[in-house]
Amino acid sequence: TNSLWLDREPTYDEIISEFEKYDVTKFHEIIFCGFGEPTMALDTLLKVAAYLKNRSANTPIRINSNGLGDLVHKKEIAPLFKDLIDKISISLNASNAEEFLRLTRNKYGLESYDAMLKFAVSCKPYIPNVVMTVVDCIGQEEIDACQAVCDKIGVHLRVRPFE
Repeated sequence: TNSLWLDREPTYDEIISEFEKYDVTKFHEIIFCGFGEPTMALDTLLKVAAYLKNRSANTPIRINSNGLGDLVHKKEIAPLFKDLIDKISISLNASNAEEFLRLTRNKYGLESYDAMLKFAVSCKPYIPNVVMTVVDCIGQEEIDACQAVCDKIGVHLRVRPFE
């Protein structure tokens, strides 16, 4: 459906059953996203991505992430995305750790910001297109500061419109 709200996490078999209803070769892109972090269900994500690549190697697969998957899994997860994920969009949200924590209120504290940046850098050898995002309502000065962060680590910044 078009809703991002789920009553429960779907199983691999349930996800595959849904994809079987469609000709995925006609999809412009397949995106793992939602109100939560897709990499929290890492094993399922990887299995579904492999299934999708098997069905349609040319259909790009993207993950929309908060960039905290390494903290969640207590290991570097980017190498697992090699040859499965074509693009990752990571929510940068802010140009510094304090503002990032204030906005995200994640349980990992101030270390989460540096971990998110490290995750973005670690994705570069394994995912062809690594993008960080901010929302335009943060103001031009903060957007410019976020651009400087992205320039420093060598990834593209995309400014999303606030809707």
